[in-house]
Amino acid sequence: MKLFRLLFKPDLATPVLALMFASAVCAVLVATRLIMDGNLRYAFLGWNLFLAWLPLIFALLLCDQHVQGGRRRWRLAGWGVTWLLFFPNAPYIFTDLTHLTNRYFPHYWTDMLMILSCALTGLMLGFVSLYIVQSVVANRYGRVMGWLFTMGVAGLSGVGVFIGRFLRFNTWDVLWRPMSLFQRAGGWVADPFGDARPYVFSTLFAVFLFIAYLMFYSLTKLPPSERIAGAKQ
Repeated sequence: MKLFRLLFKPDLATPVLALMFASAVCAVLVATRLIMDGNLRYAFLGWNLFLAWLPLIFALLLCDQHVQGGRRRWRLAGWGVTWLLFFPNAPYIFTDLTHLTNRYFPHYWTDMLMILSCALTGLMLGFVSLYIVQSVVANRYGRVMGWLFTMGVAGLSGVGVFIGRFLRFNTWDVLWRPMSLFQRAGGWVADPFGDARPYVFSTLFAVFLFIAYLMFYSLTKLPPSERIAGAKQ
């Protein structure tokens, strides 16, 4: 009930409903494709889209904790860390386009549009959650710190997406396989010039995220359509 209340607060109801609608359309597209194909080739899209919703849920819980105030800052920090761990799952779906490069098949373009629909929905889910968390950081520490935080999140997300796509670790492995994760990632530190791919991919993906979020953020500052059209009040 509390989560339902947070999701449908007056200020968030419209974007949340739009994201729910987009997610439902993606689910129908994936289900239709699975039926057409007769196997579970693209079932992972449904799971990845579910994971993309988690950052928004954690961001709302963090914001709610912030609004409530109190002395239990460890709860606020806990929700913040949890959000940060799961945030890369939202833009990660864009890397699922790699499944189209293995070979050519008859439904290439329809599959590409299906994956892009899921990826765009996931990206918007992540951006709404980032907007909420950035607002909390800015409220507590100032606007400059809010933007520095956003840039840091973009950078860490680039690394997280690389770990997920190329090293094949996921968020749960931070708890279930921490040693394996740190050993693989530690190779970058031990031999930073041995392979440039991790740094190039992580940097480019971080730049992509930040630029895309900057455009998303600018849209939130648009005046109402009535004012743009010059309608009389």
